[in-house]
Amino acid sequence: MTLYILIGCLAFFIGGLATWVMVGIMGKGRYKRIIEDAKAEAEVLKKDQLLEVKEKYLSLKSEHEKRVTERNTALQQKESAFQQKESSLKQKELTLNHLQEDVLRKKNETDAIRENLDNQLKLIDSKKAELEKLHRQELEKLETISGLSAEQAKEKLIEVVKEEAKADAVSYINEIMEEAKMTANKEAKKIVVQSIQRVATEAAVENSVTVFHIESDEMKGRIIGREGRNIRALEAATGVEIVVDDTPEAIVLSAFDPVRREIARLALHQLVTDGRIHPARIEEVVAKVRKQIEEEIVEIGKRTSIDLGVHGLHPELIRLIGKMKYRSSYGQNLLQHARETANLCAVMAAELGLNPKKARRAGLLHDIGKVPDDAPEIPHALLGMQLAEKYKERPDICNAIGAHHDEVEMETLLAPIVQVCDAISGARPGARREIVEAYIKRLNDLEKLALSYPGVLKTYAIQAGRELRVIVGADKIDDKETETLSYEIAKKIQDEMTYPGQVKITVIRETRAVSYAK
Repeated sequence: MTLYILIGCLAFFIGGLATWVMVGIMGKGRYKRIIEDAKAEAEVLKKDQLLEVKEKYLSLKSEHEKRVTERNTALQQKESAFQQKESSLKQKELTLNHLQEDVLRKKNETDAIRENLDNQLKLIDSKKAELEKLHRQELEKLETISGLSAEQAKEKLIEVVKEEAKADAVSYINEIMEEAKMTANKEAKKIVVQSIQRVATEAAVENSVTVFHIESDEMKGRIIGREGRNIRALEAATGVEIVVDDTPEAIVLSAFDPVRREIARLALHQLVTDGRIHPARIEEVVAKVRKQIEEEIVEIGKRTSIDLGVHGLHPELIRLIGKMKYRSSYGQNLLQHARETANLCAVMAAELGLNPKKARRAGLLHDIGKVPDDAPEIPHALLGMQLAEKYKERPDICNAIGAHHDEVEMETLLAPIVQVCDAISGARPGARREIVEAYIKRLNDLEKLALSYPGVLKTYAIQAGRELRVIVGADKIDDKETETLSYEIAKKIQDEMTYPGQVKITVIRETRAVSYAK
């Protein structure tokens, strides 16, 4: 403001100076008018400057008052916050004081309880010492009376308790097993019987020879050829032994491989029909028939999978399925067995609320390990599982294939279904035949296994090995031990032997009194 006043004065001074100069130049006549004009202009300028200064002053004053107001408001807010914090701190201080008082009170209570417990523990220790003293005195009296030390008496007591517990446990296990069989057998038999009734197939037994019929015995000479060259060429091309004997109008083809026998039969049929029989023609016909059989195998596999509703199989698995037609197991046709097992699995899975399509697939593939082109020295169930895994079958299908003879652990309910249906198909009357030597050896092994137990006098395997009767001495084994013996024999047979179906173990203990009248 002072600056503006100085500027106004300076302007007034300059105006006066200018007026004076002008007076000297222009003359005295115009002096007054010039002075008056300068004064008027100075007044106007002064008023303008004063107005501008006042406006600046008022603006600065209002801005300053606004800042002061804002600063006072902020100070009031901070003061209010400080007051709230101070109130909160006072409240916390009061709470802390109360907590300290509670902690001090509880500490005093704890000290009192601890002191009480210490007194009670001392009392208990003194009572315990008195009881131990009385116990030792009683033990000394018992040892004096019985003539046995405490350790000896304890060992005898433990032995008696163990024997009683073992007998009771075996009896309890047998009761539980019988009860479980009574409740489970009814439903299981119902499902099995329904499955068997709904899947009825014929039982056919094959052997290792094929009889080829001819119209007349004159054809035998042509088949043999000059110096036997035709029959040698035919045997070399097919790998089948051809037996030409005195049997009228018949030639016997002998080979363990049914595919070779079928190739030989068809080739021989074409040669006899055509009439041209010589080594070159034989090789040509055998090669043609072998190709025809390979195509027929694939076609049989496709038709079988379509008939059973099993889709999405790898082409190699389809070929192996077709090859089953020319394989047999214990005389039973393998393809027929696989189809029957697949249908049984589907029916049984449906009865149990499982997926019948998966069950049918697993039943069809369960014996593919018996028909590969190469035969490694591993069980057919494991080989079948490896083939199924190789050709991207589902894990539960692979497990069911590998576990149907217990080579691997069963992981799903599909595995026991395949195992049971495989046994049902193989156990049909006339479905399979067992080698006599293997059958006799299994019965002898059953009897020898039971005879290895102490107290066993005689053993008899009856009902084709489905029941084992064990006769024990009455003076060597009591009634409770017979239950234990039957359980142990059954467990050992289950762990060490392979047998169809189940074996019933009957332990017989009898006391005989013999006297003679003379």
